[in-house]
Amino acid sequence: MPQSLTSTEQFLLETSRLTDLETVWSRFLERMGDYGFNRVLYAVTRFRTDFSAGDIRDAVVMTNYPKEFTDPYLEGGLFRNAPMVRWAMKNTGTLSWATIAEEAKAGLLPPEVMEVVAFNRAHGIIAGYGISFPRVSPRTGHGVGLSSTTLTQEEVEAIWATHGCEIELICQVCHLTMMSLPHASHGRQLTVRQREVLELVADGKTIQDVALLMGRNPATVEKHLRLARDALDVETTAQAILKTSIQNQFFRYEGDAAP
Repeated sequence: MPQSLTSTEQFLLETSRLTDLETVWSRFLERMGDYGFNRVLYAVTRFRTDFSAGDIRDAVVMTNYPKEFTDPYLEGGLFRNAPMVRWAMKNTGTLSWATIAEEAKAGLLPPEVMEVVAFNRAHGIIAGYGISFPRVSPRTGHGVGLSSTTLTQEEVEAIWATHGCEIELICQVCHLTMMSLPHASHGRQLTVRQREVLELVADGKTIQDVALLMGRNPATVEKHLRLARDALDVETTAQAILKTSIQNQFFRYEGDAAP
């Protein structure tokens, strides 16, 4: 007898079988839209410190916010003082935007944070929830902001009261799925050749080995390694290997090669 799954169970099962990050992200956006959240910002870093969220270029950032929002918020650095980001740096779980609104009204937020609150309001971002995912390292930070430009916070609270646990479950599964797939950081990209050279070195090959396998001279291999280090903004090849490995970029199936 065929098993009967709820729509959420079916969504989670299908999502867990996907091997393409953009497809997972597209399905996730569509699902959150079904709940009324038409603006989503997902961010992951494994390079945070005790004092900051780390370099934005080392983070994985995915969003459907328009460019007029993301340019000042991400590239301009406003996110560093965003109340939800500050909360997520120290906490895991969920946070209602109502809490932030109450703190703002009570004058409990510093001027730099109020600047971000005002920026959000100017862009119609006044209702939503944030989720900070569990982490096992002080250097990691994973979270998603779910907001709406069409709902009030009261309407969001009603949705969360009914579907909050379900929404959090979907976010958790999509997050874990996306982090298991190859992905690039917000501002650092390697060429295919740079990644290939790093991959061979990570596999224990010497410069001479890599040159022989690729049919290049050692100087060319060294050049690709240097360019890879520059692209990733690191000083050593070991650091470059670490960053690329964290992104699940090594030993990937290419094109239609996946089984």
